Amino acid sequence: MTNEIDVNEMNRHIIAEFRENAGKVGGPFEGVPMVLLHTIGAKSGAERINPLVCQPLDDGWAIFASKGGAPTNPDWYHNLVANSDVSIEYGAETIDVTARTAEGEEHDRIWASQKAAAPQFAEYEKTAQGRVIPVVILERR
Repeated sequence: MTNEIDVNEMNRHIIAEFRENAGKVGGPFEGVPMVLLHTIGAKSGAERINPLVCQPLDDGWAIFASKGGAPTNPDWYHNLVANSDVSIEYGAETIDVTARTAEGEEHDRIWASQKAAAPQFAEYEKTAQGRVIPVVILERR
């Protein structure tokens, strides 16, 4: 439980910093593109906000359900599967998006690009115990 509280507190700090600086965050995320993903809890119906590293694409953004290399997908991923019409904050803008999970070549291409840009994602893949880490595409609605 302590670790969950620590993650929640860290996320609150990142969200506040993101909003205070038009999408820019310091520390280990300095210079890294990020979004704040707004989802609705699949079970609770409560709004959730998750700060996530993203990869800007020509027609949207890719986010990665890495969960730090855990063997299970993050809760936000399950929320997106249940309700794919969500919103993100990117920079100082709030954008309505539709989420879909990338498959096949699209998944592999974007995932390889993310691992090259941020090597910790390759480490997450190693520790995920065989779980294929979902790549989620967020497209403007």
